[in-house]
Amino acid sequence: MTVTAQSDRQADRLLLVSVPRTASNLLVKILDIDHQPNVHTNQQHGYFFYPAFLAATMDGLPARPIDTWPEATKSGIGAAFQSCFDTLEECATVATQQSKTMFAKEHAFWMLNPAAFDQILPTPSVADHHDAFRPRIPERYGPTQTYSPGNDTVMSDEYLRTWRLAFIIRHPALAWPSFYRAMSQLSALGYLDADGVRGASRTNMTLRWTRALYDWAVVQRREGGEGSAAPVVIDAHDVIHSPAAVERFCEEAGLDWEAVQFEWAGEKSESGHVQAAENEMQVSAAKVMQGTLDRSSGIDKGKAPAAVDIAVEAQKWREEFGEEVAGWIEQAVLESMPDYEYLRKRCIR
Repeated sequence: MTVTAQSDRQADRLLLVSVPRTASNLLVKILDIDHQPNVHTNQQHGYFFYPAFLAATMDGLPARPIDTWPEATKSGIGAAFQSCFDTLEECATVATQQSKTMFAKEHAFWMLNPAAFDQILPTPSVADHHDAFRPRIPERYGPTQTYSPGNDTVMSDEYLRTWRLAFIIRHPALAWPSFYRAMSQLSALGYLDADGVRGASRTNMTLRWTRALYDWAVVQRREGGEGSAAPVVIDAHDVIHSPAAVERFCEEAGLDWEAVQFEWAGEKSESGHVQAAENEMQVSAAKVMQGTLDRSSGIDKGKAPAAVDIAVEAQKWREEFGEEVAGWIEQAVLESMPDYEYLRKRCIR
């Protein structure tokens, strides 16, 4: 299939870009992706790049210039990205064969080329390492593979243009402390040490990459013409409080509104995230990240207050986490607010 033919079929691939604790799993639950009549996905509804994310963030690597990484480490991470991409493509191929829309949810940072994060370090690498982590993309996506500004993922412009991009955001003062709590629970289970908790929190507590990819998609739409699909953004607050916004999201994303649910029975069996875990530690991690939703029977509107006062919330963090942790959570929140407000203005209403 040529690039032109692929771009005409953008609605056949839907990529929901999120960051942790933005109610993305809740949105997937409400959309009832497993029972959408014309949708194909995997057991976890995405997270194809999770193994590569783990490889790229082990042993504090994101805080070190790539110039200092062992060659075996770089090649191993590159191989992980290739494997993740291949698995995604296999699933998307099945969707095409079944004439269904391929759905995947991915956290923005998990798809990030490590070389992009490297370049924002106080002392970045001297060499350009982007190519070391980029997967081989099939020729059917075109004879060239380009990476224009805003596309900091490991996937090329030509490939990403075959996907309709949707984004979910949440106020950082609600999302970031929630993420830290989850990481602390994983630490208590032995999944992360103290440095791992802080590293995972700091690398995930940002909307920098979400905004960049959104802007990239807008440019692609502008340059691709009316036949190109515009990116869609929804706020977790509206997911929780506004069925009309969810209905509009379905319309824009090509999903079936009739399949949507706002109430459900609590899980009597393990969720797809738990079932897909490969070891006991991953099972525990999945239960931490998914437990509240799996035990729920509907939307908890208390998770999305109408107004958020950062100063008031910061005092709560000091009481809960202590001065030091609360301080860098507050810093991450304040640094994220311009990106959040920018994306919020572009949300479905």
